[in-house]
Amino acid sequence: MSSNRPYLLRAIYDWITDNNLTPYVLVDAAREGVRVPPQVVKNGQVVLNLAMRAVANLDLGNEWISFQARFSGVSHSILIPVQAVLALYAQENGQGMMFPADEGGDTPPPAPEPPNDTPPSDGDDAGDKPRRGAPFLRVVK
Repeated sequence: MSSNRPYLLRAIYDWITDNNLTPYVLVDAAREGVRVPPQVVKNGQVVLNLAMRAVANLDLGNEWISFQARFSGVSHSILIPVQAVLALYAQENGQGMMFPADEGGDTPPPAPEPPNDTPPSDGDDAGDKPRRGAPFLRVVK
């Protein structure tokens, strides 16, 4: 049988967002196949905000979680094997689910096509260069 982890991750993610809370994922960053900016890793783990306003092109697949996110104003493609997820919880109240760290093998499945590194569009075409500078807010009416 296939692992129930990706199905539980999608269900918990939907439950958290349906309740207008912020989904956070705890990842074992030392696991093979995890691709996150090294500066965000603390003690071999990383906590990432999966809220729709924080990421672009979120794909909660059966073997991989992928999305684009900005760290210090620079867009990064994030790639996480589902087996590297240790917990998914709501930031506001801590409710969610923890997963065993030892489930599955050490070898991740083959990596999917790399996500497009294009940052979420905010109205202008800056080309393929990553944006630099301070983040900003824009009023949308």
